[in-house]
Amino acid sequence: MKNSFKELKLDELVAKRAELRKKYFDFRFHAVVGHVENPVQARVLRRQIARAETLIHAMATAAAPAAPVASAAGKK
Repeated sequence: MKNSFKELKLDELVAKRAELRKKYFDFRFHAVVGHVENPVQARVLRRQIARAETLIHAMATAAAPAAPVASAAGKK
């Protein structure tokens, strides 16, 4: 499951992130009610969301053109 996000395209990653956020929200709701079988699932879901967020950010920054950086040495 760790590496399965790397094969996805940007729009698929965004959809997967939304799906994972929904699952995490539902999990938290069930945890409050008291019907959680596996409490470690919260950590797994948070980490999967973070992986998706990281890949989305990496793809977005790779697609955007780099802005020129002004050097401070040339200015007086």
